[in-house]
Amino acid sequence: MTANQSRQELQAREMDADIVIEGGTAITMVDGQEPLPDTSIFITDGKITDIRKTDYQGNQVLDSRVEIIDAKEAIIMPGLINAHTHGAMTLFRGFADDLPLKQWLFDKIFPAEARFLNPDTVYWGSLLGCLEMIASGTTCCVDGYFFQGDTVRAVHESGLRGLIAQGVIDFPAPGITDPKENIRVAREFIERWLGYSDLITPGIFCHSPLTCSDRTLKAAKKISQSFDLPLQIHLSETREEVDEVMNKTGKRPVHYLDELGLVDETLIASHAVYLDDNEMECLRKNSVKVVHVPESNMKLCSGAGRISDMVKMGLTVGLGTDGCSSNNNMDLFCEMDTAAKLSKVFDNDPTSLDARTVLKMATIWGAAVLGLENEIGTLEKGKKADIIVLDLHNPHLCPVYDPVSVIVYSANGSDVKDVVVNGKVLMKNRKFTTLNSNEIMEKVNNISKNIKL
Repeated sequence: MTANQSRQELQAREMDADIVIEGGTAITMVDGQEPLPDTSIFITDGKITDIRKTDYQGNQVLDSRVEIIDAKEAIIMPGLINAHTHGAMTLFRGFADDLPLKQWLFDKIFPAEARFLNPDTVYWGSLLGCLEMIASGTTCCVDGYFFQGDTVRAVHESGLRGLIAQGVIDFPAPGITDPKENIRVAREFIERWLGYSDLITPGIFCHSPLTCSDRTLKAAKKISQSFDLPLQIHLSETREEVDEVMNKTGKRPVHYLDELGLVDETLIASHAVYLDDNEMECLRKNSVKVVHVPESNMKLCSGAGRISDMVKMGLTVGLGTDGCSSNNNMDLFCEMDTAAKLSKVFDNDPTSLDARTVLKMATIWGAAVLGLENEIGTLEKGKKADIIVLDLHNPHLCPVYDPVSVIVYSANGSDVKDVVVNGKVLMKNRKFTTLNSNEIMEKVNNISKNIKL
Protein backbone atom coordinates (compact mmCIF):
# COMPACT_ATOMS: atom_id res chain seq x y z
CA MET A 1 0.00 0.00 0.00
CA THR A 2 1.41 3.42 -0.94
CA ALA A 3 1.17 6.43 1.34
CA ASN A 4 -1.24 8.09 -1.09
CA GLN A 5 -3.55 5.05 -1.17
CA SER A 6 -3.48 4.78 2.60
CA ARG A 7 -4.39 8.44 2.97
CA GLN A 8 -7.24 8.08 0.45
CA GLU A 9 -8.65 5.05 2.23
CA LEU A 10 -8.54 6.83 5.56
CA GLN A 11 -10.31 9.84 4.07
CA ALA A 12 -13.09 7.69 2.65
CA ARG A 13 -13.52 5.85 5.94
CA GLU A 14 -13.40 9.11 7.87
CA MET A 15 -16.34 10.38 5.88
CA ASP A 16 -17.98 6.91 5.95
CA ALA A 17 -18.51 7.48 2.22
CA ASP A 18 -20.40 5.20 -0.13
CA ILE A 19 -19.14 6.97 -3.26
CA VAL A 20 -16.23 9.31 -3.92
CA ILE A 21 -16.17 11.36 -7.13
CA GLU A 22 -12.56 12.44 -7.32
CA GLY A 23 -10.24 14.77 -9.11
CA GLY A 24 -12.53 16.87 -11.31
CA THR A 25 -13.38 20.54 -11.73
CA ALA A 26 -16.56 21.09 -9.71
CA ILE A 27 -19.13 23.55 -11.01
CA THR A 28 -21.24 23.80 -7.86
CA MET A 29 -23.80 26.37 -9.12
CA VAL A 30 -23.66 28.02 -5.71
CA ASP A 31 -24.03 31.77 -6.19
CA GLY A 32 -20.67 33.52 -6.30
CA GLN A 33 -18.63 30.32 -6.18
CA GLU A 34 -15.99 29.92 -8.88
CA PRO A 35 -15.15 26.53 -10.44
CA LEU A 36 -13.23 24.31 -8.00
CA PRO A 37 -10.35 22.46 -9.69
CA ASP A 38 -8.97 19.14 -8.43
CA THR A 39 -12.02 18.50 -6.27
CA SER A 40 -13.42 15.36 -4.67
CA ILE A 41 -17.04 14.91 -3.62
CA PHE A 42 -18.00 12.44 -0.90
CA ILE A 43 -21.46 10.84 -0.91
CA THR A 44 -23.06 8.96 1.98
CA ASP A 45 -26.63 7.65 2.21
CA GLY A 46 -27.69 9.57 -0.88
CA LYS A 47 -26.35 12.95 0.24
CA ILE A 48 -23.23 15.03 -0.32
CA THR A 49 -21.18 14.86 2.88
CA ASP A 50 -18.05 16.72 1.84
CA ILE A 51 -16.56 18.70 -1.04
CA ARG A 52 -12.82 19.25 -0.83
CA LYS A 53 -9.63 19.56 -2.79
CA THR A 54 -8.11 16.28 -3.89
CA ASP A 55 -4.81 15.90 -2.03
CA TYR A 56 -3.65 12.52 -3.31
CA GLN A 57 -2.70 10.80 -6.52
CA GLY A 58 -4.34 7.74 -8.06
CA ASN A 59 -7.97 6.76 -8.15
CA GLN A 60 -8.21 3.49 -6.26
CA VAL A 61 -8.98 2.70 -2.63
CA LEU A 62 -8.44 -0.67 -1.04
CA ASP A 63 -11.76 -0.56 0.83
CA SER A 64 -14.11 -2.24 -1.65
CA ARG A 65 -17.14 -0.73 0.09
CA VAL A 66 -16.29 2.68 -1.37
CA GLU A 67 -17.16 3.20 -5.04
CA ILE A 68 -14.76 5.51 -6.83
CA ILE A 69 -15.78 7.62 -9.83
CA ASP A 70 -12.73 8.98 -11.62
CA ALA A 71 -13.37 12.60 -12.62
CA LYS A 72 -9.89 13.65 -13.66
CA GLU A 73 -10.03 15.58 -16.96
CA ALA A 74 -13.74 16.01 -16.27
CA ILE A 75 -16.32 18.43 -14.91
CA ILE A 76 -18.40 17.49 -11.87
CA MET A 77 -21.72 19.32 -11.81
CA PRO A 78 -25.32 19.08 -10.60
CA GLY A 79 -27.55 16.79 -12.64
CA LEU A 80 -29.72 18.57 -15.18
CA ILE A 81 -33.45 19.06 -14.59
CA ASN A 82 -35.79 18.65 -17.55
CA ALA A 83 -38.67 20.80 -16.36
CA HIS A 84 -41.09 19.93 -19.17
CA THR A 85 -41.31 16.73 -21.14
CA HIS A 86 -43.58 13.89 -22.20
CA GLY A 87 -41.28 10.89 -21.88
CA ALA A 88 -43.36 8.25 -23.65
CA MET A 89 -43.50 10.43 -26.77
CA THR A 90 -40.18 8.85 -27.70
CA LEU A 91 -42.59 6.48 -29.47
CA PHE A 92 -43.39 9.28 -31.94
CA ARG A 93 -39.89 10.58 -32.55
CA GLY A 94 -39.78 11.71 -36.21
CA PHE A 95 -43.36 10.54 -36.77
CA ALA A 96 -44.88 13.89 -37.74
CA ASP A 97 -42.12 16.37 -38.58
CA ASP A 98 -42.26 19.72 -40.38
CA LEU A 99 -45.87 20.62 -39.58
CA PRO A 100 -47.45 23.64 -37.84
CA LEU A 101 -48.50 22.96 -34.26
CA LYS A 102 -52.28 22.71 -34.75
CA GLN A 103 -52.00 20.35 -37.73
CA TRP A 104 -49.24 18.38 -36.01
CA LEU A 105 -51.35 18.01 -32.86
CA PHE A 106 -54.87 17.43 -34.19
CA ASP A 107 -54.13 15.61 -37.45
CA LYS A 108 -51.20 13.47 -36.35
CA ILE A 109 -50.41 13.27 -32.63
CA PHE A 110 -53.90 13.06 -31.11
CA PRO A 111 -55.00 10.31 -33.56
CA ALA A 112 -51.74 8.39 -33.07
CA GLU A 113 -52.07 8.59 -29.29
CA ALA A 114 -55.66 7.37 -29.47
CA ARG A 115 -54.70 4.33 -31.56
CA PHE A 116 -51.33 3.31 -30.22
CA LEU A 117 -51.03 4.35 -26.59
CA ASN A 118 -51.77 1.75 -23.95
CA PRO A 119 -50.12 0.79 -20.65
CA ASP A 120 -47.52 -1.38 -22.38
CA THR A 121 -46.47 1.13 -25.05
CA VAL A 122 -46.33 3.99 -22.54
CA TYR A 123 -44.19 1.89 -20.22
CA TRP A 124 -41.61 1.04 -22.91
CA GLY A 125 -41.70 4.54 -24.42
CA SER A 126 -41.11 6.00 -20.96
CA LEU A 127 -38.23 3.59 -20.34
CA LEU A 128 -36.64 4.77 -23.57
CA GLY A 129 -37.13 8.36 -22.42
CA CYS A 130 -35.47 7.55 -19.10
CA LEU A 131 -32.61 5.85 -20.92
CA GLU A 132 -32.12 8.91 -23.10
CA MET A 133 -32.24 11.30 -20.16
CA ILE A 134 -29.71 9.32 -18.15
CA ALA A 135 -27.42 9.09 -21.18
CA SER A 136 -27.49 12.89 -21.57
CA GLY A 137 -27.12 13.91 -17.94
CA THR A 138 -30.69 14.57 -16.81
CA THR A 139 -31.31 13.42 -13.26
CA CYS A 140 -34.80 14.83 -12.68
CA CYS A 141 -37.77 15.30 -15.02
CA VAL A 142 -41.18 16.96 -14.97
CA ASP A 143 -43.43 14.75 -17.07
CA GLY A 144 -47.07 14.97 -18.13
CA TYR A 145 -48.89 12.42 -20.28
CA PHE A 146 -51.41 9.55 -20.20
CA PHE A 147 -51.28 6.10 -18.55
CA GLN A 148 -48.91 7.77 -16.13
CA GLY A 149 -48.93 4.92 -13.66
CA ASP A 150 -46.82 3.09 -16.22
CA THR A 151 -44.53 6.11 -16.53
CA VAL A 152 -44.10 6.06 -12.75
CA ARG A 153 -43.09 2.39 -13.01
CA ALA A 154 -40.52 3.21 -15.68
CA VAL A 155 -39.05 6.21 -13.87
CA HIS A 156 -38.86 4.24 -10.63
CA GLU A 157 -37.00 1.39 -12.33
CA SER A 158 -34.58 3.83 -13.94
CA GLY A 159 -33.69 5.50 -10.65
CA LEU A 160 -34.45 9.02 -11.90
CA ARG A 161 -36.15 11.69 -9.82
CA GLY A 162 -39.37 13.17 -11.17
CA LEU A 163 -42.70 14.94 -10.94
CA ILE A 164 -44.97 12.63 -12.96
CA ALA A 165 -48.38 14.09 -13.80
CA GLN A 166 -51.54 12.56 -15.21
CA GLY A 167 -52.70 14.39 -18.33
CA VAL A 168 -56.14 16.01 -18.26
CA ILE A 169 -57.95 17.14 -21.39
CA ASP A 170 -61.62 17.63 -22.30
CA PHE A 171 -61.52 15.24 -25.23
CA PRO A 172 -61.52 11.45 -25.30
CA ALA A 173 -57.94 10.58 -24.38
CA PRO A 174 -55.83 7.44 -24.08
CA GLY A 175 -57.26 5.46 -21.18
CA ILE A 176 -60.14 7.91 -20.69
CA THR A 177 -62.79 7.56 -23.38
CA ASP A 178 -65.27 9.73 -21.47
CA PRO A 179 -63.82 13.21 -20.77
CA LYS A 180 -66.16 13.52 -17.78
CA GLU A 181 -63.92 10.97 -16.06
CA ASN A 182 -60.68 12.88 -16.53
CA ILE A 183 -60.66 14.52 -13.09
CA ARG A 184 -61.63 11.33 -11.29
CA VAL A 185 -58.80 9.47 -13.03
CA ALA A 186 -56.35 12.24 -12.11
CA ARG A 187 -57.34 12.13 -8.45
CA GLU A 188 -57.07 8.34 -8.34
CA PHE A 189 -53.64 8.56 -9.97
CA ILE A 190 -52.41 10.84 -7.19
CA GLU A 191 -53.95 8.69 -4.46
CA ARG A 192 -52.39 5.55 -5.95
CA TRP A 193 -48.84 6.85 -6.36
CA LEU A 194 -48.38 9.44 -3.61
CA GLY A 195 -45.74 8.09 -1.26
CA TYR A 196 -44.79 5.24 -3.60
CA SER A 197 -41.21 6.48 -3.92
CA ASP A 198 -39.06 9.13 -2.27
CA LEU A 199 -37.90 10.15 -5.75
CA ILE A 200 -41.28 10.42 -7.48
CA THR A 201 -44.09 12.91 -6.90
CA PRO A 202 -47.42 12.45 -8.71
CA GLY A 203 -49.42 15.40 -10.00
CA ILE A 204 -51.85 16.74 -12.60
CA PHE A 205 -51.05 18.21 -15.99
CA CYS A 206 -53.85 20.24 -17.63
CA HIS A 207 -53.21 20.31 -21.36
CA SER A 208 -54.05 23.98 -21.98
CA PRO A 209 -56.63 26.70 -21.28
CA LEU A 210 -58.20 25.88 -24.66
CA THR A 211 -58.48 22.12 -24.30
CA CYS A 212 -59.67 22.18 -20.67
CA SER A 213 -62.91 23.81 -19.55
CA ASP A 214 -63.30 26.24 -16.65
CA ARG A 215 -64.75 23.41 -14.61
CA THR A 216 -61.86 21.06 -15.38
CA LEU A 217 -59.21 23.68 -14.64
CA LYS A 218 -60.76 24.63 -11.30
CA ALA A 219 -61.24 20.99 -10.31
CA ALA A 220 -57.63 20.16 -11.18
CA LYS A 221 -56.45 23.11 -9.11
CA LYS A 222 -58.61 22.07 -6.15
CA ILE A 223 -57.25 18.51 -6.19
CA SER A 224 -53.63 19.67 -6.55
CA GLN A 225 -54.13 22.10 -3.69
CA SER A 226 -55.66 19.45 -1.44
CA PHE A 227 -52.55 17.28 -1.84
CA ASP A 228 -50.15 20.26 -1.76
CA LEU A 229 -48.86 19.44 -5.25
CA PRO A 230 -47.83 21.58 -8.24
CA LEU A 231 -50.16 21.87 -11.24
CA GLN A 232 -48.72 21.86 -14.77
CA ILE A 233 -50.19 23.53 -17.87
CA HIS A 234 -49.21 24.55 -21.40
CA LEU A 235 -49.59 28.34 -21.50
CA SER A 236 -49.71 30.74 -24.46
CA GLU A 237 -47.76 28.41 -26.71
CA THR A 238 -48.97 30.00 -29.96
CA ARG A 239 -50.44 33.31 -31.05
CA GLU A 240 -53.47 31.43 -32.34
CA GLU A 241 -54.07 29.92 -28.89
CA VAL A 242 -53.95 33.36 -27.28
CA ASP A 243 -56.44 34.73 -29.81
CA GLU A 244 -58.83 31.84 -29.24
CA VAL A 245 -58.70 32.23 -25.45
CA MET A 246 -59.38 35.95 -25.81
CA ASN A 247 -62.32 35.30 -28.15
CA LYS A 248 -63.69 32.71 -25.75
CA THR A 249 -63.16 34.55 -22.44
CA GLY A 250 -62.49 38.19 -23.25
CA LYS A 251 -59.20 37.92 -21.37
CA ARG A 252 -55.62 37.08 -22.15
CA PRO A 253 -54.69 33.56 -20.97
CA VAL A 254 -52.81 34.53 -17.79
CA HIS A 255 -55.62 36.78 -16.58
CA TYR A 256 -58.17 34.12 -17.46
CA LEU A 257 -56.30 31.54 -15.38
CA ASP A 258 -55.88 34.09 -12.60
CA GLU A 259 -59.63 34.64 -12.51
CA LEU A 260 -60.08 30.87 -12.12
CA GLY A 261 -57.68 30.79 -9.17
CA LEU A 262 -54.84 28.91 -10.86
CA VAL A 263 -52.18 31.61 -10.82
CA ASP A 264 -50.04 31.05 -7.73
CA GLU A 265 -46.67 29.67 -6.64
CA THR A 266 -47.69 26.07 -7.35
CA LEU A 267 -48.43 26.64 -11.06
CA ILE A 268 -45.83 25.40 -13.58
CA ALA A 269 -46.50 27.15 -16.91
CA SER A 270 -44.66 25.70 -19.90
CA HIS A 271 -43.87 27.51 -23.16
CA ALA A 272 -45.21 30.98 -22.17
CA VAL A 273 -44.31 32.36 -25.59
CA TYR A 274 -46.92 35.09 -26.07
CA LEU A 275 -47.15 37.09 -22.83
CA ASP A 276 -47.56 40.83 -22.55
CA ASP A 277 -46.08 43.00 -19.78
CA ASN A 278 -49.14 42.77 -17.56
CA GLU A 279 -49.26 38.99 -17.83
CA MET A 280 -45.60 38.63 -16.95
CA GLU A 281 -46.06 40.92 -13.97
CA CYS A 282 -49.05 38.85 -12.84
CA LEU A 283 -46.93 35.69 -13.03
CA ARG A 284 -44.06 37.35 -11.16
CA LYS A 285 -46.28 38.78 -8.44
CA ASN A 286 -47.82 35.37 -7.84
CA SER A 287 -44.51 33.45 -8.01
CA VAL A 288 -45.60 31.26 -10.93
CA LYS A 289 -42.87 29.02 -12.35
CA VAL A 290 -42.20 29.27 -16.11
CA VAL A 291 -40.53 26.61 -18.26
CA HIS A 292 -38.77 27.64 -21.46
CA VAL A 293 -38.95 25.05 -24.27
CA PRO A 294 -36.98 26.69 -27.10
CA GLU A 295 -36.29 23.81 -29.53
CA SER A 296 -39.89 22.58 -29.61
CA ASN A 297 -41.12 26.16 -30.01
CA MET A 298 -38.73 26.65 -32.91
CA LYS A 299 -39.53 23.37 -34.64
CA LEU A 300 -43.29 23.98 -34.53
CA CYS A 301 -42.72 27.66 -35.36
CA SER A 302 -44.63 28.64 -32.24
CA GLY A 303 -42.38 31.61 -31.59
CA ALA A 304 -39.73 32.79 -29.14
CA GLY A 305 -40.65 33.87 -25.63
CA ARG A 306 -39.40 36.96 -23.82
CA ILE A 307 -37.20 34.87 -21.56
CA SER A 308 -34.53 37.45 -20.79
CA ASP A 309 -37.24 39.91 -19.72
CA MET A 310 -38.73 37.28 -17.42
CA VAL A 311 -35.33 36.60 -15.86
CA LYS A 312 -34.70 40.32 -15.32
CA MET A 313 -38.10 40.63 -13.65
CA GLY A 314 -37.20 37.89 -11.20
CA LEU A 315 -39.43 35.13 -12.51
CA THR A 316 -38.26 31.58 -11.84
CA VAL A 317 -37.52 30.07 -15.26
CA GLY A 318 -36.62 26.43 -15.86
CA LEU A 319 -35.70 24.64 -19.07
CA GLY A 320 -37.39 21.71 -20.79
CA THR A 321 -37.16 19.68 -23.97
CA ASP A 322 -40.85 18.88 -24.52
CA GLY A 323 -41.60 15.47 -26.04
CA CYS A 324 -39.56 13.76 -28.74
CA SER A 325 -42.29 14.24 -31.34
CA SER A 326 -41.81 18.01 -31.29
CA ASN A 327 -38.12 18.19 -30.46
CA ASN A 328 -36.71 14.79 -31.45
CA ASN A 329 -34.34 14.53 -28.49
CA MET A 330 -34.25 15.03 -24.73
CA ASP A 331 -30.72 16.40 -24.56
CA LEU A 332 -30.67 19.40 -22.21
CA PHE A 333 -27.14 20.32 -23.26
CA CYS A 334 -28.47 21.01 -26.75
CA GLU A 335 -31.42 22.85 -25.19
CA MET A 336 -29.12 25.12 -23.19
CA ASP A 337 -27.11 26.03 -26.27
CA THR A 338 -30.29 26.76 -28.22
CA ALA A 339 -31.86 28.78 -25.41
CA ALA A 340 -28.85 31.07 -25.15
CA LYS A 341 -28.46 31.62 -28.89
CA LEU A 342 -32.18 32.06 -29.60
CA SER A 343 -32.42 34.74 -26.92
CA LYS A 344 -29.47 36.62 -28.40
CA VAL A 345 -31.12 36.69 -31.82
CA PHE A 346 -34.55 37.54 -30.40
CA ASP A 347 -33.20 40.41 -28.28
CA ASN A 348 -30.57 41.45 -30.86
CA ASP A 349 -28.10 41.39 -27.97
CA PRO A 350 -25.09 39.01 -27.75
CA THR A 351 -25.10 39.35 -23.95
CA SER A 352 -28.70 38.14 -23.57
CA LEU A 353 -29.04 34.94 -21.52
CA ASP A 354 -25.35 34.38 -20.82
CA ALA A 355 -24.02 30.88 -20.26
CA ARG A 356 -24.24 30.90 -16.47
CA THR A 357 -27.86 32.09 -16.53
CA VAL A 358 -28.85 29.31 -18.91
CA LEU A 359 -27.01 26.75 -16.77
CA LYS A 360 -29.01 27.98 -13.77
CA MET A 361 -32.19 27.35 -15.75
CA ALA A 362 -31.15 23.73 -16.22
CA THR A 363 -30.04 23.20 -12.61
CA ILE A 364 -30.91 25.33 -9.57
CA TRP A 365 -33.78 27.23 -11.19
CA GLY A 366 -35.15 23.96 -12.51
CA ALA A 367 -35.06 22.69 -8.93
CA ALA A 368 -36.95 25.82 -7.84
CA VAL A 369 -39.65 25.07 -10.43
CA LEU A 370 -40.32 21.90 -8.43
CA GLY A 371 -39.85 23.53 -5.05
CA LEU A 372 -36.75 21.39 -4.52
CA GLU A 373 -34.09 24.11 -4.53
CA ASN A 374 -33.10 23.21 -0.96
CA GLU A 375 -32.53 19.56 -1.94
CA ILE A 376 -31.07 19.49 -5.47
CA GLY A 377 -29.72 21.83 -8.17
CA THR A 378 -26.37 22.72 -6.61
CA LEU A 379 -23.41 20.82 -5.19
CA GLU A 380 -23.44 21.56 -1.46
CA LYS A 381 -22.92 19.57 1.71
CA GLY A 382 -26.22 18.16 2.91
CA LYS A 383 -27.94 18.23 -0.48
CA LYS A 384 -29.11 15.15 -2.36
CA ALA A 385 -26.39 13.60 -4.48
CA ASP A 386 -27.81 14.21 -7.96
CA ILE A 387 -24.53 14.62 -9.83
CA ILE A 388 -23.14 14.12 -13.32
CA VAL A 389 -19.58 13.92 -14.63
CA LEU A 390 -18.77 15.43 -18.02
CA ASP A 391 -15.76 13.96 -19.84
CA LEU A 392 -13.51 16.72 -21.17
CA HIS A 393 -11.25 14.34 -23.07
CA ASN A 394 -12.95 15.14 -26.39
CA PRO A 395 -11.70 17.37 -29.23
CA HIS A 396 -14.75 19.64 -29.20
CA LEU A 397 -14.20 20.39 -25.50
CA CYS A 398 -10.57 21.44 -25.84
CA PRO A 399 -9.23 23.87 -24.69
CA VAL A 400 -11.16 24.99 -21.59
CA TYR A 401 -10.95 28.68 -20.73
CA ASP A 402 -14.32 28.86 -18.99
CA PRO A 403 -15.92 25.56 -17.88
CA VAL A 404 -19.42 27.08 -17.81
CA SER A 405 -19.12 28.25 -21.41
CA VAL A 406 -17.87 24.80 -22.39
CA ILE A 407 -20.92 23.19 -20.77
CA VAL A 408 -23.43 25.46 -22.51
CA TYR A 409 -21.87 26.11 -25.92
CA SER A 410 -19.66 23.10 -26.65
CA ALA A 411 -20.85 20.04 -24.76
CA ASN A 412 -23.63 17.64 -25.65
CA GLY A 413 -25.32 14.81 -23.82
CA SER A 414 -22.97 12.15 -25.14
CA ASP A 415 -20.11 13.80 -23.23
CA VAL A 416 -21.68 12.72 -19.93
CA LYS A 417 -19.87 9.66 -18.62
CA ASP A 418 -21.25 9.19 -15.10
CA VAL A 419 -24.67 9.84 -13.57
CA VAL A 420 -25.59 9.63 -9.88
CA VAL A 421 -29.11 10.19 -8.52
CA ASN A 422 -29.82 10.23 -4.81
CA GLY A 423 -26.45 8.59 -4.25
CA LYS A 424 -27.10 5.73 -6.67
CA VAL A 425 -24.99 5.30 -9.79
CA LEU A 426 -27.26 5.08 -12.86
CA MET A 427 -24.50 5.25 -15.45
CA LYS A 428 -20.75 4.71 -15.06
CA ASN A 429 -18.26 5.18 -17.88
CA ARG A 430 -21.23 5.35 -20.32
CA LYS A 431 -22.59 1.99 -19.13
CA PHE A 432 -26.11 1.88 -17.70
CA THR A 433 -26.47 0.20 -14.34
CA THR A 434 -30.27 0.18 -13.88
CA LEU A 435 -31.67 -0.28 -17.39
CA ASN A 436 -31.10 -2.74 -20.23
CA SER A 437 -30.61 -0.42 -23.20
CA ASN A 438 -30.66 -3.16 -25.84
CA GLU A 439 -33.92 -4.63 -24.59
CA ILE A 440 -35.61 -1.23 -24.36
CA MET A 441 -34.61 -0.11 -27.85
CA GLU A 442 -35.61 -3.46 -29.35
CA LYS A 443 -39.04 -3.24 -27.71
CA VAL A 444 -39.64 0.32 -28.94
CA ASN A 445 -38.44 -0.51 -32.45
CA ASN A 446 -40.95 -3.38 -32.56
CA ILE A 447 -43.73 -1.11 -31.30
CA SER A 448 -42.87 1.49 -33.93
CA LYS A 449 -43.43 -0.97 -36.77
CA ASN A 450 -47.17 -0.80 -36.09
CA ILE A 451 -47.42 2.99 -35.72
CA LYS A 452 -48.87 4.45 -38.88
CA LEU A 453 -51.93 6.49 -39.84
